[in-house]
Amino acid sequence: MDSTRLLRGIGVSPGVAWAPALVVRLDFPQVPDRTVEVHEVEGEVRRLHGAVRVVVAHLNRLRERVLERAGPEESRIFDAQIMMVQDPEFLASVEQVIRKNHFAAETAYEFKALEVRQAFSNSSSSHLRERLADLNAIQARMLYRLMGRRDEDPWAIDPGEHAIVVAHELSPGLTVQLDREHVVGLVSEEGTRTAHAAILAHSLGIPAVMGAAGALNRVKNGMMVLLDGQTGMVLLEPTPQELEAAKTRVSRRLRFELQLDSVVHEPAATPDGVRIKLMGNVDLPDEIDAAVRQRAEGVGLLRTEFLLNGRTSMPTEDEQTEYFRRVASAFPEHDVIVRSYDLGGDKFPATFNAPAEPNPFLGWRSIRVCLDQPELFRDQLRAVLRAARGRRLQLMLPLVTSVEEVTRTRELLAEESDRLRQSGIRAAESVPVGVMIETPAAVIIADRLAEVSDFFSVGTNDLTQYTIAVDRGNARLADRFAPHHPAMVRQLDAIVRSAAEAGLPVSVCGEMASEPLGAVLLLGLGYRSLSVAPPALGMIKWLIRSMPESAAREAADAARRARTAAEVAHALRDAAGRHVDLRLLDPEGAVARPLVDH
Repeated sequence: MDSTRLLRGIGVSPGVAWAPALVVRLDFPQVPDRTVEVHEVEGEVRRLHGAVRVVVAHLNRLRERVLERAGPEESRIFDAQIMMVQDPEFLASVEQVIRKNHFAAETAYEFKALEVRQAFSNSSSSHLRERLADLNAIQARMLYRLMGRRDEDPWAIDPGEHAIVVAHELSPGLTVQLDREHVVGLVSEEGTRTAHAAILAHSLGIPAVMGAAGALNRVKNGMMVLLDGQTGMVLLEPTPQELEAAKTRVSRRLRFELQLDSVVHEPAATPDGVRIKLMGNVDLPDEIDAAVRQRAEGVGLLRTEFLLNGRTSMPTEDEQTEYFRRVASAFPEHDVIVRSYDLGGDKFPATFNAPAEPNPFLGWRSIRVCLDQPELFRDQLRAVLRAARGRRLQLMLPLVTSVEEVTRTRELLAEESDRLRQSGIRAAESVPVGVMIETPAAVIIADRLAEVSDFFSVGTNDLTQYTIAVDRGNARLADRFAPHHPAMVRQLDAIVRSAAEAGLPVSVCGEMASEPLGAVLLLGLGYRSLSVAPPALGMIKWLIRSMPESAAREAADAARRARTAAEVAHALRDAAGRHVDLRLLDPEGAVARPLVDH
């Protein structure tokens, strides 16, 4: 394959798609430097607020459309945009420019909007940079409206038969208007997995790649594009042979899914009789039903950050209680493990007063935020206790690096239990408390953490990132992000041994458990509980039922002896290949291979 035809980004919504490119450029209009007479000034102020009302009404219509197509949680994305449009401080500054300089409304608006866009672009806050797409979308809409354009999107498109949309950045407003039957994929130069547009793309089932640097310079309208929303690879002008190979792989995948359907109701047990507990990870609400359909044995990771997406306020205790009850009720005979807020890094909500940090992934995040903001944490602890009454809920703490973080959480949990009892509110007296092992520090002190924990769960995403010092969201370093690194093998081995010595249950809820070769390694190392993304449940169960535990153990032994990540992957692939057709595992990048076969 000619490397000049290959773009690499971050896969944010899985699937393989190919179609002509539709390049969408969000260009701000050329705003003239127009002044008005003194007697016209107040009319310009009124025109400014009239445009705000029209744009807010349009955003509300988009919100209703998202509510219908994707659900209530995703529709809250537009609450944040509406809040931006109506920001009283910003509008007051625009009014001041109109009155002081006698500028027309659009001239004054563009003058102040440019200041805000520059501030967002130059900010060290990952949250503000993530929201830049939202800001650009609403400011462009306002400017077009003030200049007499209709209140529809200035970048409104007709995707035609089929298209892969390519843009510098994708706003939620653009993403939600795309017709799933015609727009088969998305590529953007900016954005990460937590961007609003990425959340919507995943919910709408549109394969998407973000962070594809240089896409607009290299992709032309009508150019054939082949993308993989799992691996983040985009191939330009694929040859007929490459397209045919991609079609063959997708067809193979569809046939394979029929095989996966046949094992849905079967237990996750190896041919030599080793039983594996196979749970589901739940990020968005629509994944609850998917996990139930795939017969997941509970939820090994219930992420709570989606409750913050696009909100103008923090979720209430009652809202959290209701959601936790909803998930637990879907799995009445199994455990549901609620992860406390994993805030920080790139996941601060709009209303959260978070400091700008030069290195947020090594800064104020996860359990540190919760313990430093006890009132926020107490609301969540109370919600867990209330929802746990009569249900099998557990609490898991992310990014734990010290025993004190666990003991302090237990103290807060006991205090809230007492308060609920004294208030006459029906709740569980307590819940099991476990920790995510996702830093080298936690691995090293696993024996001490075991003394204050009820269970372990391994977060392989962050553990890999912190172990080999590679940002897992950096597209430039995608080739260096190596979950099969020998250092990871050794740490995973140490964790399962520490848990066994302490008699603690241990699971893996990171992406490695959802990836076939990773699952082979974990099975061979001795893990007997895996929590995987719902789309991967069928594949991992099929693999477990096809792969003897003894063979996985031999592969893990070889992985322990390996000197490089490539040697580890080779050992795992060699072992798996004796029992399954590796081509069946790879149509969407599950096993690391090129985008197309040759």
